[in-house]
Amino acid sequence: MRVVDSLIIQLILQAETDNRSNCMKVAIVGASGAVGQEFLRVLEERNFPIDDLLLFGSSRSAGAFYQFRKKKIEVKLLQHNDDFKGVDIAFVSAGGGTSEEYAETITKYGAVMIDNSSAFRMDENVPLVVPEVNPEDALVRPKGIIANPNCSTIMMIVALKALNDISKVTNVQVATYQAASGAGAAAMAELETQYRQVLSGEPVIVEKFAHQLAYNLIPHIDVFKPSGYTKEEEKMYYETRKMLHNDIRVSATCVRVPALRCHSEAIWAETERPLSLEEINAAFRGGDGLEVIDNPDNREYPMPLFLSGTDKVYVGRVRKDIANPSVVVFWVVGDQIRKGAALNAVQIGEYLLKNDKRFK
Repeated sequence: MRVVDSLIIQLILQAETDNRSNCMKVAIVGASGAVGQEFLRVLEERNFPIDDLLLFGSSRSAGAFYQFRKKKIEVKLLQHNDDFKGVDIAFVSAGGGTSEEYAETITKYGAVMIDNSSAFRMDENVPLVVPEVNPEDALVRPKGIIANPNCSTIMMIVALKALNDISKVTNVQVATYQAASGAGAAAMAELETQYRQVLSGEPVIVEKFAHQLAYNLIPHIDVFKPSGYTKEEEKMYYETRKMLHNDIRVSATCVRVPALRCHSEAIWAETERPLSLEEINAAFRGGDGLEVIDNPDNREYPMPLFLSGTDKVYVGRVRKDIANPSVVVFWVVGDQIRKGAALNAVQIGEYLLKNDKRFK
C-alpha cells in the first residue's frame, strides 16, 4: 500500500472516531412513566442535542414504542449488560430500588446518571442540584451520579434562593399542597376514577393513596419517621441544607390534595435582617426560574389548575409576616412533573453541556 493511501485511510478512520466522540448519546430509564414521558417532551421542546436516544423500561413496558423527533423508538428491557456503553447522559426515573440496583451498570462506561429518585440524594459523594441554586455542584460527582431533589424541595428552594441572595434565610416553615401527580401516572388516573365513582354512587377504590383522595385532603405523604414527621417532610429539611451549604432550619407539613397536577406551598421564611416589601418583590421578580403572579385586588395569584405544563416556579400572596418583621410569607406553585422532576434534570444536563470539560 502506498504511503499516501495509508495516510488517507488513517485520516478517514480518525474522522470517524472524531464524529463518534462528538455524538451525543442519551438514555431515558423509566421511559413509560409519567416523568419518563415528560423527559421526552422536555428534551424535544428544548432541542436538547441528541444524536442517539435509548429508552429503557421494565418487562411491562419493554417493546413499547414512543415517538421522539418524528422517529419511533422501542423501549428496551433494562438489564445488567453493556447497553449503556457510549451513553453520555442517562436520565433515570424508575424508583429508588431500580436506581440503586442499576447505578453501577448505567455509569460503568462513563455515563453521567441524573437520577430522579431519592436513592442518592443524601449521599455525600453525589451532588444534589437545582440549576437555579447550585449548578456548580454538578461538576464534582465521584460516583458519576447527580441527584434530582424532591419535587417540593425544588420549588421551595428556587424561591428561597432569591431571598437568600439578599439576606441569609435562617428558618423556614412550609405547608405543601401536593397534587396526585407526585405519586405517578397511576395515581393521577386513580384520582380521576375516584371522582367518577363518587359522582356515580359507586364504591371508591383506593390503591395509590392512604385514603380516598377525591373530595379529601390527606396529611400523609411517604412513611412516618420516629420524629413524627414523614419522610417527605424530612427530605425538605435535609435536602435544602445540602444544596444551600448552610445550617438553615426547615420544618414542613406535607399534604396530598385532590388536584391532578402542580404542587403548591405556603412558605414562611425568616431572614437574618428584616427585608422591606420592596426588596422582597424585587428579589422575586429578578429571581432565576421565578415568575410573580401577585395582584390580589384582581384575584390574581398562582393556582395549580392554570399552571399545568409550565416551567417556572410561580410566586404570589407576597407579604410581611404580621407577627414577625423578619419573616416573609408567600405562596408558590409549580408543575411537579416538569420543574419538580423532568425539567430540572434536563436543565442539569444543559448545564453540563455548557460547563463540563467532558462535553466540550
